[in-house]
Amino acid sequence: MDLGAEVREVRLPQDLEGLQGLVVPGGESTTIGLLAREYGLEEAVRQRVERGDLAVWGTCAGAIWLARELPHHPAQPRLGVLDVALERNAYGRQVDSFEEDVEVRGLDSPFHAFFIRAPRILRTGPGVEVLARWGDEPVLVRSGRLMASTFHPELSGDSRIHRMFLELARG
Repeated sequence: MDLGAEVREVRLPQDLEGLQGLVVPGGESTTIGLLAREYGLEEAVRQRVERGDLAVWGTCAGAIWLARELPHHPAQPRLGVLDVALERNAYGRQVDSFEEDVEVRGLDSPFHAFFIRAPRILRTGPGVEVLARWGDEPVLVRSGRLMASTFHPELSGDSRIHRMFLELARG
C-alpha cells in the first residue's frame, strides 16, 4: 500500500531522527516494552511525545505499550503516555480471534477490523476521543498526536486509517 510516506525501521533512539510519526506494531507487548527500555527507545519516544513533535500510533501490542494503565499487569514495561486502561488478550487466545466491520468517525463506510488476541480498552481519560467502537467498547482512540487501535488495520488492505494517522503525523 503506497501512501506517499517514507517508511523505515526504528530500533534505536537515533532512528527517530527526522521522523514525524512512529507506528508501534502488534506482537508481544512485554517484549516490545523490555526492548524499548533496554535500547533507550522508551525515553527517546517519551521526550518526543512530550515535546509534541512525534505522532505515535500503537496497534494491538503497540496500543498496550502506549497505555497509561494495565490493571492486570501493572509492572509491565510500557511508555504509558496515552490516558487509557487496557486489558491484554481480553477476548481470549489465538483461536478466539475474529473479524468485524466497525464504524469509524470520519470514514464514510465501515472498516473491516481484525482482532487477534486483542486488548480491550477498559477506560478512556477525559482527553481521549473514541473514533470507533465494537459494540460498546472503544477500539480506536486518539488523544493529541497519539492514536491506538486494538485491532490490526494493516491486515484489511484498506488504507483509510493509515491515511488518518499520516494526517495526524504531518500535523
